[in-house]
Amino acid sequence: MPTPPKQLNLSPATRAVQALHVIDEKTGAISPMIDLSSTYARDENYDPRQPYIYARSGGQTVRHAESVLASLEGGAASLLFASGMAAVVTLMETLETGDHVVAPTIMYHEGMNWIHRLCEKRGIEATFFDTTDPAALADAVRPGQTRIVWVESPTNPNWDVIDIAQTARIAHDAGAILAVDCTASPPSTTQALALGADIAFHSATKYLNGHSDITGGVLTCANISPFWHELAKIRNMLGSVMAGFEAWLLIRGLRTLYLRYDRASTNALTLAKHFEGHKLIETVLYPGLPSHPGHEIAKRQMTGGFGGMMSILIKGGAAQARDVSRFTQVFVPATSLGGVESLIEHRKAVEGPHSIVADNLIRLAIGIEDVNDLIADLEQALERAE
Repeated sequence: MPTPPKQLNLSPATRAVQALHVIDEKTGAISPMIDLSSTYARDENYDPRQPYIYARSGGQTVRHAESVLASLEGGAASLLFASGMAAVVTLMETLETGDHVVAPTIMYHEGMNWIHRLCEKRGIEATFFDTTDPAALADAVRPGQTRIVWVESPTNPNWDVIDIAQTARIAHDAGAILAVDCTASPPSTTQALALGADIAFHSATKYLNGHSDITGGVLTCANISPFWHELAKIRNMLGSVMAGFEAWLLIRGLRTLYLRYDRASTNALTLAKHFEGHKLIETVLYPGLPSHPGHEIAKRQMTGGFGGMMSILIKGGAAQARDVSRFTQVFVPATSLGGVESLIEHRKAVEGPHSIVADNLIRLAIGIEDVNDLIADLEQALERAE
């Protein structure tokens, strides 16, 4: 008999490109079939053929995408949602009256809004900590009461870098779980679960999909636990699972994640170096710059590049920031990140009057275009707005 093939230890990049090397047994198709069914027939014994009987619990394409994501994250399992906020809401739905949650003072604004809503409607308590203060997180947690510590790394839109391993120790010592928003640092660069996080969250709309044509969210766990089963149950009851076609598009996007993220990171670092010290810019906020306060932590955590997200504080106020954002010709004035195209936004205008983001902050989501075109475009917009 022939010798069985040696099982190769494939890199995450290869697993992403081949979507776990799943080939359709009947047709040999290397692109996964799209499961669009809303319900599933039982077998001749009236037993379910799959772990789901109705699309609210998932489907073949959703399960395939979840398997790819769990593999890339180094996690035990993943759950896909129809949007990033659907995933956030599901996670926060595990909180009970009197529970305490800890989160950064500057974070994704809709996530913060939901935490505030829970405090107002459900009697949840929250403490928001300053990510620039090394002692703030330890002071914020309440042993025995804090249930969830939620952090972003890097934080949006100031791109402060939080030490995930240290944060995990603080959260676990207090009896809390650590959930890390890795939207700006996908598994191609940051392995949050390996650093001690219990849950890795992504807005799958962003880098994971990478083509600005779906919305989605994903939670990936380090270990299967009763808490994880509760999340799956809540998702099922809410009906917030990602649909089959969007899951197929997500799989397609994941195939190029490593290439896209590498190019965006290279472009962003080039832009950051070019505009650091620019006469019309006060500060460039980018973890890849040696001058960034969190650069050393970023080097440890972001092993596949520093990403395409940066912000610039221009010389001037809100009016100048808005003008730069509307005068670009290559950068698209739109709200998102992680796509192949570069986006620009005056973040204060997007977040609204309660935002504590600086009036002169412009958030840039760097794509994979020719970097010289991006530099030239931002230069002309800055000059025109001066």
